[in-house]
Amino acid sequence: MSLDNLRDQSFPLKKLDDWKRKAEETLKGKSIESLTSSTYENIDLKPLYSQLDEINVPNYPGSSDFRRGVYPLGYVTNGWRSAQRISYKTAGELKAKLHQAVEKGQTALSFEVSKNLFETNGTLNDVLGDFSATIPFAINSRGLSSAILAELAELQEGKDKITGYIGSDPISMFAEEGLLVEEYLHGWIEEIILANEKLPNVRTVLIDTTTYQNGGANAVQELGIAAATGAFYLQQLLDSGMKLKEALSKMIFQFSIGSNFFMELAKLRAARILWDKITKVYGAEVEDRGMQIAAETSSFTKTLYDPHVNILRAGNEAFAAVVGGVQYLHVTTFDDISGSSSLSERIALNTQNILREEAHLKNVVDPAGGSWYIEALTTELAEKAWQYFQQIEANGGMLEVLKSGWLQGEIENVHTKRKQDVFSRKRSIVATNVYANLIEAAAPVKEKITGGYFENAFSKIEIKSIPNRRLSEPFEELRNISERIEGIIGSKPEVGLICLGELKQYKPRMDFMKGFLAAGGLKAVESESITSLEKAKQFILNQNTKYYCLCSSNDQYEVLGHEVLTGLNQEFSDTIFFLAGSPEKEQQPKWLNEGIKQFIHLKSNCYETLSAILIEMEAALDEYTKA
Repeated sequence: MSLDNLRDQSFPLKKLDDWKRKAEETLKGKSIESLTSSTYENIDLKPLYSQLDEINVPNYPGSSDFRRGVYPLGYVTNGWRSAQRISYKTAGELKAKLHQAVEKGQTALSFEVSKNLFETNGTLNDVLGDFSATIPFAINSRGLSSAILAELAELQEGKDKITGYIGSDPISMFAEEGLLVEEYLHGWIEEIILANEKLPNVRTVLIDTTTYQNGGANAVQELGIAAATGAFYLQQLLDSGMKLKEALSKMIFQFSIGSNFFMELAKLRAARILWDKITKVYGAEVEDRGMQIAAETSSFTKTLYDPHVNILRAGNEAFAAVVGGVQYLHVTTFDDISGSSSLSERIALNTQNILREEAHLKNVVDPAGGSWYIEALTTELAEKAWQYFQQIEANGGMLEVLKSGWLQGEIENVHTKRKQDVFSRKRSIVATNVYANLIEAAAPVKEKITGGYFENAFSKIEIKSIPNRRLSEPFEELRNISERIEGIIGSKPEVGLICLGELKQYKPRMDFMKGFLAAGGLKAVESESITSLEKAKQFILNQNTKYYCLCSSNDQYEVLGHEVLTGLNQEFSDTIFFLAGSPEKEQQPKWLNEGIKQFIHLKSNCYETLSAILIEMEAALDEYTKA
């Protein structure tokens, strides 16, 4: 073949059916539709998206529904701000850490607001006085809005304009604290009006959905809540006499970014669609309808054990936030649960620096734009979220759905589904319910700062709170029980594995059981190859536990398992036996009659199984120590 002929060659065109047929060959008879999965938002995700799923979207960002971003050139002209929220113990420490952060690439002033900053007049001004007003603020001021805004109004006199956001969300605080105080809400609106006169370039109305995400809400719920809360605050500002353009310039939305990369990316795009639709109804001009978004990587997804895995989690979440088009971003430190260190703070800030300077995300305008999958997911998410927003409004709006407990119940239902998936290990949490490291000792959890902002309010309505939770907490509590037992007996609580037959017969289920037990801090002690009842008896006599699990293949269970189990049950009547695997349904009664307490397999509820063992172990030790 000549070179000219080679240039004329081309690959044959493949149609969608060709791809389906090829995929189904690898599925061994299953259809490609069997790969469809459902999300917590009740969205069915197809295994393949094609041009048939194409949706008409704006040709460029900064126009139409704003799904592609609020600026025509994205981060090329309007980069996102690194807004690492700085923790501190003293005002002096805060001042020093702010200087260090800005020198290392932080581009927004962000810190946790605490009462000790206002105990002495001028303390906050002393901390912030060295910074140019060209660096914007990024602060959730919670119940201290009035104090910090007053201080900054003094600081601004004679200086350039202060920008950024210093805002709070009373409704979010109500949900978190379990108290609804309408008098506080009225006073807060007055503060916003007053602050607008003295700090006209500062956004002071923060619609904060992190409370709901940390409670277990799905993306549809977060978006519906954001839309309902934003519409409520907008109406309150308009009713107070503020012009529409001015009211919109006071508002910023805050989202927590979870672990489902594409869902979280689509969530941010859908949020802008919803806000564009709402503000359009109010008659806002196009240039005023773009949503400003502050984001933070989720605390709901972080783990106490093996905290360095949190670096990967936060990196994934930060990537999704940036591609989704946020204006401000805080990356959670890997050891935030136990209290951040200088190393973790440096890594968190550098995560953003890497995304900006090494991943070059600052140079790409809407990298997700045009993806059939992302655009389809964004549209479906926006449609479902709009329906949820309408449902909240039909039930009386945000205050009413919190008073009635309807919203709390909705979020609890989703959280329960998430928990069940984690308990059964359908959803993996690395180093917690899978690949747990038994030798690792976790640092103590740092004390949670409680709000207490409504203690002196005259009229308080108690509502059901939405607690701040993490998915890994139940398994971490199992590890706590294990550590308490270890403190009494001097070693890890153990479960013996009776390995029947040859290595190739028992190893797969032995390895499965070791990982299964480690999730609760239980040490698996495996036997040598057991080929007779006598060997099994000797193994049990050499152990210091009453919990054992038979491990082998189904065939070997039938050859040796019944004989060994029957003999052991007669010899050791107080011993508890499990079986690794799930026998055929008709065979299960026989195993149960011979003494098996439970079958442990891939679909088992890992949490409930381990919890029962550990609680029984701890109760037995308590009885022993009392005696």
